[in-house]
This record gives sequence, structure tokens and C-alpha cells, in this order.
Amino acid sequence: MLENLSIKELAVVEALDLDLKEGLTVLTGETGAGKSILLTALALALGERADSGFVRPGAARAEINLSFSLTDAPEAQAWLAENAMLDEDGNCLIRRVVNADGRSKAFINGRPTTLQALQELASGLVEIHGQHAHLRLLQADEQRRLLDGYAGNRDLLSEVAEHARRWRALRQQLEQAREAASTGAAKEELLRYQIAEMEQMEVDSLDYEALSEEQVRQANVGKILGTGQGQLDRVYEDEQHSANALLTQACHELEDVARLAPEFEEPLQLLREAQIQVKEASQLLRRGLERLEADPARLVWLDEKLGVLHRLARKHQVGPRELAAHLESLRVELNAIELGSGRAEALETELAGAKASFDQAAARLTQSRQAAAARLQAQITGMIRELGMPQGDFLVQTSVEEDAAPAPQGNDRIEFLVSANPGLPPRPLGKVASGGELSRISLAIQVAATDAKTTPTLVFDEVDSGIGGGVAEIVGQKLQALGVGRQVFCVTHLHQVAAQGHQHLLVEKTSQSGRTQTGVRELDREQRKHEIARMLGGVRITEQTLAHAEEMLNSATNR
Repeated sequence: MLENLSIKELAVVEALDLDLKEGLTVLTGETGAGKSILLTALALALGERADSGFVRPGAARAEINLSFSLTDAPEAQAWLAENAMLDEDGNCLIRRVVNADGRSKAFINGRPTTLQALQELASGLVEIHGQHAHLRLLQADEQRRLLDGYAGNRDLLSEVAEHARRWRALRQQLEQAREAASTGAAKEELLRYQIAEMEQMEVDSLDYEALSEEQVRQANVGKILGTGQGQLDRVYEDEQHSANALLTQACHELEDVARLAPEFEEPLQLLREAQIQVKEASQLLRRGLERLEADPARLVWLDEKLGVLHRLARKHQVGPRELAAHLESLRVELNAIELGSGRAEALETELAGAKASFDQAAARLTQSRQAAAARLQAQITGMIRELGMPQGDFLVQTSVEEDAAPAPQGNDRIEFLVSANPGLPPRPLGKVASGGELSRISLAIQVAATDAKTTPTLVFDEVDSGIGGGVAEIVGQKLQALGVGRQVFCVTHLHQVAAQGHQHLLVEKTSQSGRTQTGVRELDREQRKHEIARMLGGVRITEQTLAHAEEMLNSATNR
């Protein structure tokens, strides 16, 4: 359950801190007061995309904090535990910060998180039904999603989707195997020739980098020997003018000075160390020169091998360094052709097994959908008849597409049908329902579908638009009943719905010093009466209007 909502510098809200309760909470206010900003804040905090337009002008950033109690949210508890974010007190704090430059950060129990992770967690905490749910209701995917949600088919859907993915992967492999087998003898012959040629040239055993390095060294051996010997003389072997001879003389003379002046002992020691380094360098230089000798025959061989590698590389349109890997890929391709027919037969068997597994899981999904469809259509039919369609009939039609390829959502076709008048056959929603009827049907479906769910917090954003009178009062009663044992928020402009709330929040806009801001406050009984009277009577509120509002509140309380 959402226990607290805190907003800072979001759009028209400068600062807001609300403690929230269980039951049906209605939000009302004048048109343009900013009722939608609370739902905007909620959606942002639960992972919706953000931009700089959400930040209040002049502010550096907007911040939203949501505090949840998880005692009624087992799915959210399990998700937090799985992701090592579960709080010791069993609570959940979600924080979303949107900077003025449009960048945002999200935190769960103080730990940075991604929007995807936030959305995954949010699915077990809050479900939002927007103003345009009746338009989405016309889409086949939305109808299937609602039925599966009502039936609790999440695990079955995951199983069916996994079998469908395996079937599709095997089918792709089979197509590749068949394509490889159909390339024919010509392709196989070409691959064998290319592989034999590269193996004859010993591509596997030739290290292009090592050959190139050795070829450069052999081609320049004369220069290396001449320069190396000259530097060896200069460093060590010239008995009079080498660096070693000069260091020896300097050390000898400084030894006498150091005995007279101790402060010269340190530079003397450094010179002795330098002499050791010079000696070691000369030894390494000498050994290198001794190992190096000109080998014209070896140079010719290196030039030939590198020439072969360059020609093969140009022929196969790869770099010389990539020849060995290219040879291996040719071998793999040849092996695929050789095994193509046998592999295709094995894949056909696997594919048939995957199809059978999918069919079994899909059949269980179909049975679950059909059973849920019967319950759902009866529940919705009863509800739309209460909502001003006394002769209405609602039908959830399920049919299996027998010849369809395995699909992640199963092979059922789900369609919502309605008959608004007796004697007329049920037809698709979009072809038979008027705007007002569609709004009522949509509301009935949402109430029925959410009633079967365990989501602890439900939000309805003006889903009662397009209705009025006694139907509106019934809508309020349905929402009030839905709020028993859980938390329901409803943004409404109907006094019939507002009177049914267990709590009532008033959203109002004020201006001060040229700055406009939206505030929210909880109304007590007397304040609720005046707000409902305003919704009843507009600008001029009479005693009769107040009495009517009082009667509505009493009726809702005593139901």
C-alpha cells in the first residue's frame, strides 16, 4: 500500500507531502486545478520517461518520493528479495529525481536503479487505469492481456512463450541446415580446393606477426650489427674513451676526494651504480650481437612465405593476420555441408518434439482462458446491466487458430463482443458500442479484471467520463467495494462518485506573488459536504445543495 507521496518542484507543485490510507480515495477539484499532476508524479516515480518539462520553472530539479508498506504486496517483496533490495522493516522507498537538463536518476531503498527495474517492481505495487482505457480496449492485444490477467495466466504464458521461442529457434536452424545442404557439390568442391590450398601453404602453422618481425630484422642485419658494435665500443670496449672508462676514472679520483670531504660519498656511490648499469647494458648488447648474423637464404625464405600469405589474403579478401581464422571458418562451412542432410533430419525430429510441447502447453492455456472467459463475461454482463445497459450482454469469444505457427502468446484468438439490445447478435465492441456505452463497458471490465488481482494499489484516472445520473452512483459504489481491503485512488468530476470515497482529497490551484502552484489537502466531513455541493451546484451553493450533499454522504456511509 502507498503510505506517503512527497513531491518537490514538479511542474505546478512546489512542495507536497501526503499521507495516504487504505480504501477508496477520491481526488476532486476545479477543471485545470492540476488533478492529473498527482498521477503524473506517480507514473514518473514508477518508471515513466522524464524530461526537463517536468521541472518547475526556476528550480534545479524535481523530486518524487513514494513510501510503500509491503505487507499486502508479496510480488514486490519477492522481487526486492531476489534483487537484494529488501528493507529490514518490510517497507519500500522509491525516489525519482529529474534534473533541469532532463537527466534523471531513480533509487529503490536508497540504491540506484534503472527504469526497467523500477517498472518491474512497480507492476507488483500499483496499477494505473487511464482516461483512454476504453480506446485501448478495442485492440485485440489489450483484450487478450485483460483476459490473461483475470485468469492469472502469467506462469502458463511464460511456459508457452518458452516453447514457442524454442520452436522458432529450431525452425531457423533447420532452414539454415537445408539451405547449406542445397548449395550442392559445386560449393563443396570449391571449399575443399580452398582449404587444401591453404593447408598446403601451411597457413595454420605460419605466424604472420613473427614472420614479419623476423623479415625486418634479417633485411636490416648489417645496419643492426654496425650500429650495435659501434655503441658497444662507445659504452664499454674502448679502453680510453668509453663511458665505462670515464666512469672508472671519475670514481677513482672521487674516492680520494671523498676521504677528505664525506659529502662526496653520495655522488661517488651513484657513479659506481651507473658503472654497474653500463656494464650490464654492454653485456646484453654483446649477447644480442653474438646471436645476430646475416642469413641470406633465410631472408629469401621469409620473403617467399610472406608473399604467399599476402597473395592468399588478397584472394580471400581478408587481412594476412586473419587467414588462420578464415581457414577455420571454411572448415566449419564444409563440415556443415557434409553433415547438412543428417543434421536436417535430426532437427526435424527436434522441431516436431518442440511443436508437441508447445501444443500441450498452449492447450492448457486455451482451457484456462475458456474457463476464465465464462466467468468474466458473466461478471461483466451483470455489471453493465447495472451501469445503464439493462438488456446488455457481454461475450468473451475464444477460438484456436489451428494452422498458425507457435506464437509466444499462444494460438488463441480473443475477441470481446457485446449486444446492447435484445434480439441482436453480439458484435465486436468497436462496431456496436457508442462512446458512452464503451466507457461503461470499459469501466466494468477494469473493475472485474482488477478485482481478481493482488495488486495492492489501483488508480483510476477519470474512467467515469461519459456517464452520469444513477449510473454514476453505481460506478462509485463499485469503486468503493473495490477499495475494501485494498487501496484505490480515483480522479473524478462526478459528485456521485466523490461521495462514495472513504477519503477525499481536494486539488486546488493558488497564485501568490505571480507564481502559480497546486496544492492537495484532505477534507474532513464538513469540507467534503461543501466540495460535493460545489460539484452539484456550481458557483452558487444553496442550503438545498448542501442538504443534498449531506444526504449523499450519509447514504454512502450507511451502505
